Order: sequence, then structure tokens, then C-alpha cells
Amino acid sequence: MDEKTLIHQISALVDDEHKLRTQLQAGKITEDEEHERLRTIEEQLDQLWDLLRRRRAAKLQGVAPDQVEAHGVDEVEHYLQ
Repeated sequence: MDEKTLIHQISALVDDEHKLRTQLQAGKITEDEEHERLRTIEEQLDQLWDLLRRRRAAKLQGVAPDQVEAHGVDEVEHYLQ
């Protein structure tokens, strides 16, 4: 997956976040539905942002970005800050 594709996927997920909030305000979904869907979207966003950062770091180090693989959601969500 190249950087352009990653950025496109990130943008699509952010759009999905906005749509969910709009649907909640319009009463089309419940808060529970919004929270569950948002949690999934946020996990996917964290995973994509992580991959994008690591691909950029690899490129700066002279390593082919295509050699960088995505970490699992569990790993990304449990990074130490």
C-alpha cells in the first residue's frame, strides 16, 4: 500500500466519523451505535497512522517503505506513550 492510498483511507475514515456524528444528531442512530462504530474507526485510524509514520521513517532511513508491514490493532492500541 503506498502513501497516497494510506492517506486516502485515512481521509475516508475521518469522513465516516463525521457522518456518524451527523447521524447521531439527526437521531438516525443511537449513542451506543455511534460509540461502537467510532471505536472501530478510531482503531483503524490508529493503525493506518502508525503504518504511515513507520513507512515515512523507513524511507528516511533508506529502507524501502514497502518492506514495512502494518502492526495489528491490538499492538497499536497498546503502545506505551
